[in-house]
Amino acid sequence: MRIGTGYDSHRFEPGRPLILAGVSVPYERGLAGHSDADAIAHAVTDALLGAAALGDIGTHFPPSDEKWRGANSLELLAHAYDLLERQNYQAVNIDVTIVCEQPKLGPYVPAMRETLARVLGIGPHAVSIKAKTNEGMGWIGCGEGLAVMAVALIDRIRP
Repeated sequence: MRIGTGYDSHRFEPGRPLILAGVSVPYERGLAGHSDADAIAHAVTDALLGAAALGDIGTHFPPSDEKWRGANSLELLAHAYDLLERQNYQAVNIDVTIVCEQPKLGPYVPAMRETLARVLGIGPHAVSIKAKTNEGMGWIGCGEGLAVMAVALIDRIRP
């Protein structure tokens, strides 16, 4: 078994949709970024790639490459997961922590878990997503954006 960690953060930006783990969350601002800026998908992608020692999301999907502009981050996650499977790895479980003041994400967590589980071919029971606030402190506490931390446990695929 191997473990990897991932982190992503984005500023909020008016006029963009807020997409987290492939789920559209109603809010007056979305996340700024080159792709759809799905910070959960990005952090999970980094955690999985790190666990398999396959680099990071920026190596595989550089923001300098226009091909990835506006990309669906779940597709990036699926591509990264395919790289893991080619190395004979599979996800065992994923644990995600989102840190933001607003919007309140609790009602969307079940759909987020289902979406990530579907992309990774694991059960939703193996995907944990927790939403926390930053208690009003720092740039997150001021509502400028959000951050996501992810941990992925992978193991060899049994023949």
